[in-house]
Amino acid sequence: MAPKPLEHENRLLVEIAGGDQRAFTEIFDFYQRYVYLYGKKLTRSDDLAGEIVQDVFLKIWIGREKLSEIESFGAYLNRVVRNHSLNVIRKLAQDAKSTYELKVHARESDESTTELLDYNDSNRILNQAIENLPPQQRMVYTLCHVEGMKYDEAAAKLNISSRTVQAHMGQALKNIREHFKKNALAYPILFSVLFK
Repeated sequence: MAPKPLEHENRLLVEIAGGDQRAFTEIFDFYQRYVYLYGKKLTRSDDLAGEIVQDVFLKIWIGREKLSEIESFGAYLNRVVRNHSLNVIRKLAQDAKSTYELKVHARESDESTTELLDYNDSNRILNQAIENLPPQQRMVYTLCHVEGMKYDEAAAKLNISSRTVQAHMGQALKNIREHFKKNALAYPILFSVLFK
């Protein structure tokens, strides 16, 4: 609820509409406390209420030509303060949401980048380990672990027994594990890549 109007308020508004700064100062001095308190009530912030006072009276001064047409300046001022305060609150909420989304996105990006680097590093170390295997172990590992053949299928393809395939595979995995222990920083991640 706006305060009671000044006795000569309509005359002051006409003078302000004509560009009279003294009349504007009188209106400002009379209503600034009301605007501040109403802005603070809506925003629950001293700082925002102070900004609202400045913004509202700046808006009134910029649109001063229309002031002579206003029947109830108190009701007009009430509406301007309420609308401006709600816009400030909406902007704050939107900014907070944007900031939160940026932080979440940045955190997810950082995590994704770290995971990608770990994954790439894991693959590099795994490839090194496979390259270091003796030829027969490398062949068995490639057929069984990379191409997905069963031991019997790999044995038939290599023309060796499935027990020999199993022995080569066991030794290959042991050698790869040893290579990981020597070269891997993210040991658990590497195992997840190796034994996926």
